[in-house]
Amino acid sequence: MSQIPKSDIADKPLIFAIMAILIVYGLLAIFHLPQMATEQIVRAGGQSSHSEAGPTTNSIADLSPTSVENSKPHDITNHPPYWMAIPFMLLLGAIAVLPLISATSHWWENNLHRFYVAGGLAAVTLLYYLCLHGHPIHANWPASHNAPAAPSGLNLSQTWEVFANAIFSDYVPFIVLLFSLYTISGGIRIVGDLPAHPLTNSMFLLVGAILASFIGTTGAAMVLIRPLLETNSERKYVKHTVIFFIFIVCNCGGCLLPLGDPPLFLGYLKGVPFLWTCVLWKEWLFVNGILIVIYWIWDHIWYYPHETPADIARDEAQVRRLTFSGLWPNVLLLAGVILSVGMLDPSKTLPGTNWHPWLYLREAVQLGLVALSLLLGSRAVREANSFNYAAIIEVAALFFGIFICMQPPLQVLAIEGPRLGLVAPWHYFWATGSLSSVLDNAPTYVVFFETAKSLGLGPAVAGVSERLLVAISLGSVFMGANTYIGNGPNFMVKSIAEKSGVPMPSFFGYMLYSFCFLIPIFVLTTFLFL
Repeated sequence: MSQIPKSDIADKPLIFAIMAILIVYGLLAIFHLPQMATEQIVRAGGQSSHSEAGPTTNSIADLSPTSVENSKPHDITNHPPYWMAIPFMLLLGAIAVLPLISATSHWWENNLHRFYVAGGLAAVTLLYYLCLHGHPIHANWPASHNAPAAPSGLNLSQTWEVFANAIFSDYVPFIVLLFSLYTISGGIRIVGDLPAHPLTNSMFLLVGAILASFIGTTGAAMVLIRPLLETNSERKYVKHTVIFFIFIVCNCGGCLLPLGDPPLFLGYLKGVPFLWTCVLWKEWLFVNGILIVIYWIWDHIWYYPHETPADIARDEAQVRRLTFSGLWPNVLLLAGVILSVGMLDPSKTLPGTNWHPWLYLREAVQLGLVALSLLLGSRAVREANSFNYAAIIEVAALFFGIFICMQPPLQVLAIEGPRLGLVAPWHYFWATGSLSSVLDNAPTYVVFFETAKSLGLGPAVAGVSERLLVAISLGSVFMGANTYIGNGPNFMVKSIAEKSGVPMPSFFGYMLYSFCFLIPIFVLTTFLFL
């Protein structure tokens, strides 16, 4: 494998940018804007299981002119035409095809060019709402409400609502959390070059599967991917190891706690008890156990024996035990990120109080923890990690367009979902999972959560039949592994591996692996557990 590129770190400008954001947030708080937004969220009630604060005297109608529309999401009966899924499909096609075409592959490597494509298709989507969409939509920012279409002329207000739905409600919390976990964990270095035996790599996958539920799939992936790549640096056949790492650490390992994966966190915010997801331990053990066994057998029988004798000898000779650096202050800061996720949701009161955290206080705290990591942590550790921001910038550029372009498909699904005849757990497992493979799994989880809630079948958890909730949770978490865009860490690990000299498969090439290995396991999961 080629050498990992030298570190490309711009700490000071980033710290200044974070400080500027926090200062702006502080000024907004002085004028009570985040507080007023939280009051509107509490009054909306639909996003919170805590409504004891009740109505307040301050109004934030200026933040959301359409918030006076208090109708419920199911009152919306018209959705965008099906052809408005084309921008989203084109964006997925660009991600899949442009890296494969010799004329565009080099051009596509530039994150600014990726943003041109993602932003251009996002602009087409917003242009539709500006000029053509003549029906109300359900909006989520800053609180749940229905937004009417303009009676005439350009639909400026509703276009803003769609943009806010995608960016302020979904994209900002999503990317800030990923950025925080990515940057802070980038200051932790696990050094060592263990013999890259099949069993060694299998143990990496097992540890990652466990960590994923406790520090999130992003945190676990960022902590473990670099030592895994270093351990395998003497081997030529590494691609399959990274693919199984994405399967397990970036996705399937994260279903035991709400901190593990964004869909489960959204379920927690909607009233699912924090420890309820522990009931998924049998499915977690089954899927991750089979994947690790398959990996060990495949690597042991095929790939490891095909390494050259010289590479194996070099791997056995260049052995260093694992050592850890950068644990202070980054482990503590990672714990702070996890606590912020669990405690600073504006729709819930802070445990033990009647106070609702201000809107975006969670994200402000996370950015502050990133700044502390950069200020107090060792720059030498980051340089040794060859840490840079290319992977998170790639995710940010592409998902900016993905979140906007997927608004029409999600609105179609929100209306047509209850009419799809989904009643059995396996229906929800495959419906949620299939869409989580190509849409972001967090909003997909919410759509099917609300669909199942309307059925009222059997013993309920947060108003959803427990059997259906199990299926929705498993489908959204497990099948995020089916494509590179199913879950945020997938792309980041792919990018880090490629920058380390590992030739990763294309979008469709990766799907071939997921079809051959994951789909049969999910079929077995259906028969055994659903």
